[in-house]
Amino acid sequence: MARLQGRRIIITGGASGIGRATAALFRQEGAAVAVLDRTASPDGAPSFEVDVSDATSVANAVAAAVKALGGLDGVVNAAGIFSDAGLADTSAELFTRTLAVNLTGTFLVMQAAAPHLKSAGGGTIVNIASGVGLTPTGPGSTAYVASKSGVIGLTKAVAMELAPAVRVNSVCPGAVDTPMTHAFLVDASGATVPGIARRYALGRSAAPDELAAAILFLTSNESSFVTGIALPVDGGRTYH
Repeated sequence: MARLQGRRIIITGGASGIGRATAALFRQEGAAVAVLDRTASPDGAPSFEVDVSDATSVANAVAAAVKALGGLDGVVNAAGIFSDAGLADTSAELFTRTLAVNLTGTFLVMQAAAPHLKSAGGGTIVNIASGVGLTPTGPGSTAYVASKSGVIGLTKAVAMELAPAVRVNSVCPGAVDTPMTHAFLVDASGATVPGIARRYALGRSAAPDELAAAILFLTSNESSFVTGIALPVDGGRTYH
């Protein structure tokens, strides 16, 4: 039997990258999926326009998605933006915007979704953090690292609050070849840039499908005794 048969799941950022791969996998596993994004899903999933940094936009989009799905059993927060700017080059506006999307957006979606998950008798939330939220790779990405570290802490706090009905976990990807990262991550031959590949025990970046598989585990009943974790899916970078 499909591992998510009958589950109703919202995925933010589901129109591209990790979110898109997750939406496709979840549908293969029997879930009904609604995508919340700034653009419509290219794969035909029901889509609802949202600005995750805006509380009203989030509330309206979550309500519309829940109505379309007929309830809610799970959430994946995959919407995010990236900046590699260091401290001196990060403006206050860039810092604020990065936290607004990556951290505040995750908070707002969880806040809007939690009552619906409780009404369904429980469910799951998986937040996409980052390996750099656990261990930064080096100088730079000041705002991004701060936002993703915040997602990890927020996940743990909400996991305590919503237990036992709702399990809340985060996934911490390493380098993943997505539209957001492809330009600086992959060279002309299609291989991971050597300077980045050397940071990883497995010597390469990930495909979005590899992250989707980890998100599926944390959403399925196979992880029924797992909550509050920050799971590195990073090819060994955080220990290498």
